[in-house]
Amino acid sequence: MPLGKLKPESKSAHSAEEISAFLGKDTQFEGKITFLGIFRLDGKFEGEVFDSGTLIIGESAFVRGKIGVNSIIISGHVEGEIVAQQRVEIHSTGKFFGNIVTPILIISEGGFFEGHCKMVKREEKDLEDEIQLQSHPSDQTFSF
Repeated sequence: MPLGKLKPESKSAHSAEEISAFLGKDTQFEGKITFLGIFRLDGKFEGEVFDSGTLIIGESAFVRGKIGVNSIIISGHVEGEIVAQQRVEIHSTGKFFGNIVTPILIISEGGFFEGHCKMVKREEKDLEDEIQLQSHPSDQTFSF
């Protein structure tokens, strides 16, 4: 389980923080990951990711599962459920299939989102406990 720590002096922008955990593009992992700070995922992952920081999904990444984070930046392929306390960003190369709960959703031109989104106020606490995400069956099947 990768575990990292936020640098105390780096609370401003994501670019000022350094990556505290990394899963490379030739890596496959199945299970549960918990971390602090910034975690970059470029490989294949299936399972659950929970933290109190930022999850970066690189262009080469394929992720399937439940994600509970402060913020997530998607440049690769993600399927599942996301609960983000602060924001979800889907960049131009990013694809997301599933359900999102977040106060801020940003989709860049070229980015893809198929699913359901519930926008919530930032003040709401414990979003995962308050909101029941329902998965909707899809005609498409994806596999590693």
